[in-house]
Amino acid sequence: MILINLLPHREAARKRKREAFFASLAVAALFGVLIAGGVFAWYQAQISSQQDRNMVLQNEIKRLEGEIKEISTLQQEIAALRARQQAVEDLQADRNMPVHLLNELVGQLPDGVYISSVKQTDQVVAIAGVAQSNERVSELLRNLANSSPYLTKPELVEIVAGSVALGPRDQRRVANFNMRVRLLRSSEVQKAAAAASAAPAASAPASKS
Repeated sequence: MILINLLPHREAARKRKREAFFASLAVAALFGVLIAGGVFAWYQAQISSQQDRNMVLQNEIKRLEGEIKEISTLQQEIAALRARQQAVEDLQADRNMPVHLLNELVGQLPDGVYISSVKQTDQVVAIAGVAQSNERVSELLRNLANSSPYLTKPELVEIVAGSVALGPRDQRRVANFNMRVRLLRSSEVQKAAAAASAAPAASAPASKS
């Protein structure tokens, strides 16, 4: 007996192919969604981990900023303590400055020069006096510049010719002068002396070579 299939087998085959195609599309779409979801979850985990690390870094930065502020405060306190210590040392040294000033003026004053007034403002001393001649004033300036460890940088402010009455008929010409000089503290004198003593020691090996 011969069987004859009168059904539209070609349409059925096309239908099966379409169904298989759509099924494969669905599987591919599902697979793609799973992959995308996995990638998204991985990125989210990385972002969350990085955010956690950022939070740790921010906390550490805040802690370090606090420590830096504390260090800065300590440095300011140390600087203030050093300034106060220096001020106390300067005050102690300044107590002897008038004594050094008078001793140096007596020792460096040449013959024929007379001081009429001395005024000290901080470390600057204004000196007014009378000299027998301009050469005597120049000698005083040289002495203050080169021979005194406590007095430095003398500066002639003014010199004016004048006269002094030695008697009813005896007049002598003199030079009225004003000058300024800087009075060094004991600490500055010690530093200058140390530098002066170190200079020959440093030049000695060079001269031997």
